[in-house]
Amino acid sequence: MKELVEYLAKTLVDEPDQVQVTEVVTGMNVLIELRVAQPDMGRIIGKNGKTISAMRTLVQACAARDARRAELELIED
Repeated sequence: MKELVEYLAKTLVDEPDQVQVTEVVTGMNVLIELRVAQPDMGRIIGKNGKTISAMRTLVQACAARDARRAELELIED
């Protein structure tokens, strides 16, 4: 899942070298933290949050395949 989020984020942003993805696994839960450069936050969020919502849906679908729960957080530095 980490690789999927990283690929999607790097494809969307202007500064792909600034993309950082961290995966924290606790039992059956997975937390994926996404950090991008400040100017690219809008591209990741998308109009009315549709882009980040779609990314979260993909992550949840991947996790459900393995009977896990997943959450994608966009971290602002």
